[in-house]
Amino acid sequence: MDIIRRIFGRKRIPSPEHAQTAPLDEHEFISVLSPESRRHVWVGSAHSMGLERSQDDDSSLILTGGSNGDKGLPDFGLFCVADGLGGYEHGHLASTIAIRTVARILMEGVFLRLLEIEPRDEAPPLDELVSNAFESANHAVFELAEGGATTLTAALMLDDKIVIGHVGDTRAYFINREKIEVLTHDHSLVQRLVESGTLSEEEAQESPHRSVLWNAMGKTEDPRVDVSYHAIIPNTYLMLCSDGLWDVVEEEEIIQTVTKTSNPQVACDMLVRTANDAGGPDNVTVILIRFPAA
Repeated sequence: MDIIRRIFGRKRIPSPEHAQTAPLDEHEFISVLSPESRRHVWVGSAHSMGLERSQDDDSSLILTGGSNGDKGLPDFGLFCVADGLGGYEHGHLASTIAIRTVARILMEGVFLRLLEIEPRDEAPPLDELVSNAFESANHAVFELAEGGATTLTAALMLDDKIVIGHVGDTRAYFINREKIEVLTHDHSLVQRLVESGTLSEEEAQESPHRSVLWNAMGKTEDPRVDVSYHAIIPNTYLMLCSDGLWDVVEEEEIIQTVTKTSNPQVACDMLVRTANDAGGPDNVTVILIRFPAA
């Protein structure tokens, strides 16, 4: 596992029993997914412009890789969802630029390093790489999509760990048959009012300002980037989605849809259809990654 140690660099990766996956039983954690018993992840995605929007501001990206026979090369992947802010010009351009920039930097800093026989130098810690990628993406949005802004949630998978970078109100979730856990924190004004006790959760749901963000890529020169580490648990799912899904479809319905089929693509298609059946008020994007049992 020398490659894993080099890529993770100086950052101490939380042991499985301390990973931030509250809805998941800590006894289900495993320390390493051995290459001999590895089963590659299964990914699905779906998208719709929705029924009420005339412009599509969502963007997404999926990159995955793995190896059979090469015990030193772990499974790896990058999953991104971005939602350009509809109130700004060039929202779609902003979301596309942000995703492409983050993907390029992480490809160079993480994935291409995996293929080096003899690494030229020590890799920075993953959280530093993710933060730097988001910073560069923010500058690119400022330069190439003037007036545009976007949310961005990116999940970097390496072996049995996931690092999530997040700005805005696109979300990442862990899901199993019993529970759903949101891994990201919405950077919205309404969420701040909830946290301060000014609004209740019920009032926040009805607020006409619930989509107003205080933090987004391209909205400020120095956005707050949340970065977190998580351990992968077999028989669970990671879901990334825009607010066109999570703001429309109830969490219980998401759990039922995701877990009643073993096929992530089928589940993604069903989730998007459910959002549109509920009125489709916004663009809808979802990525679902299934982590099978070893």
